Parts: sequence; structure tokens; C-alpha cells
Amino acid sequence: MTKTATRKRASRLPREKREADILAAARAVFRLRGYENASISEIAERAGVVEGSIYRYFESKRALLVRVIEDWYSGMIEEDSHLLPSVSGIRNRLRYIVWHHLKALHDEPGLSSLVFLEFRPDPNYRKTTIYALNRRYTARATAVIRDAVAAGEFRNDVSPGLVRDLIYGCVEHHTWAFLRGEGDFDIEAVADSITDVVYRGLAAPAPQPQPLDVALQRLDAAVSQLNKLSLAAPTEEGLQNIERGRRRR
Repeated sequence: MTKTATRKRASRLPREKREADILAAARAVFRLRGYENASISEIAERAGVVEGSIYRYFESKRALLVRVIEDWYSGMIEEDSHLLPSVSGIRNRLRYIVWHHLKALHDEPGLSSLVFLEFRPDPNYRKTTIYALNRRYTARATAVIRDAVAAGEFRNDVSPGLVRDLIYGCVEHHTWAFLRGEGDFDIEAVADSITDVVYRGLAAPAPQPQPLDVALQRLDAAVSQLNKLSLAAPTEEGLQNIERGRRRR
């Protein structure tokens, strides 16, 4: 395709469509090349636009990467808003959260690595929209833990924020070798294992009987035993009959 033809094609596209094409192309290139090795020229070629036109929409390659990651997070948050409400039971909801994060990292290792390597080490990370989106994304875990504590299913000394960090930290640590390109992992099996460890560790202990309850139980057992003995013992009339029988002999 010549540059003239590319310009004509670009000029006919609505602004929203051009922007969407650029973002789709950038996502593909960042996935494949990472940030440092990604080039605006390759993104432009994939999007079917001239290189200079990209800067009409995004001021820099960094700004383009930020938008790609923001869109990725927004998509995952929207997916959760549709799927998580249909999952019933604390354990099942907890497993969904673990499973979904595992799947996100497995499906998008390139974007995941960019978040870990390009954004989290940034001293200003907590001031970014990506950090805010990550907080929204992980807030569902905090909500599930709070619901479990309120329902008495988890211990009341549990810190929802700490458990959230434990879940996502565990998932990300376990998958780090995969993100480096070393091997693979079974999403379902890992989700089951992490869920089991977290759930068992947080589950509220079975209620213990109170001292008065124990005393009443023992008293009931003693009365029951005495009743059995009284039924088995001969009555006075029975003893007299036994004595008469002996005399007749």
C-alpha cells in the first residue's frame, strides 16, 4: 500500500475507528516486542496509517502504552462486573477471583510483564490511572473477604487488605517463571490449590460448647443412664415373686 493510499484510507475513517485501530495495533506490537523494542513505525504499519498521524492521538509511545494497559484493565473489570455476581458461595467466589487473575496472566503474558516491569517500579506509580484501575480490579477480593467475615465463615480477626495482597502476590509469584518464558502452568489446578490454602487458613473454627452446655449434656447423659438402670433392675413385686418361687421348690 502506498503512502498516498494510506492517507486516503485514514482520512475516510472516523476518529474513533482510527484510534481503535491504532490501539489494537499497539497492543499487538507491545505484546510481541515489549516496550523498548516496540516502534511507532511498526504500530503505524499494522494500523494502516502513516507514522506521523499516530501523534495526533497519542503524544508519545509511553502515552500509547498507558492507554493500552488502561483498556486491558477496564476490560477485565467489566468482565468481572458481569460474571462475579452470578457466582454463589464464598469459596466459589474466592476461587473465581484466583482463577480469573491466573487466566489474565496466562492469556496476556506480554501485557502482564509490561505492568510489572514498566509501571510498578515507577516511583510515581501510585499516582497513575493504572494504579487506580488495579485497585478497582483487586477490590473484588477485599469485598468477598469482608462478606465472608460478616457471615461468620471466616475468622473475625482477618485483614481483608492483607488477604487481598496474599492472593494476588501468590498468583503473581507462582506465574513469574511463565512470564519469563519458562514453562507453563495449569490454570484450573493452581486455582484449586491456592483457593484451598486461603480458604482453610481463614475458615472460622467450629463453635466450641460453653461450660454450662457441657454440664447440661453430662447431666442429661447421667439421667439417661439411671433410667436404663432402673428399667433393668427388678421391682419389689418382682423380688417377692422370685422368693415365692424359691419356697415352692
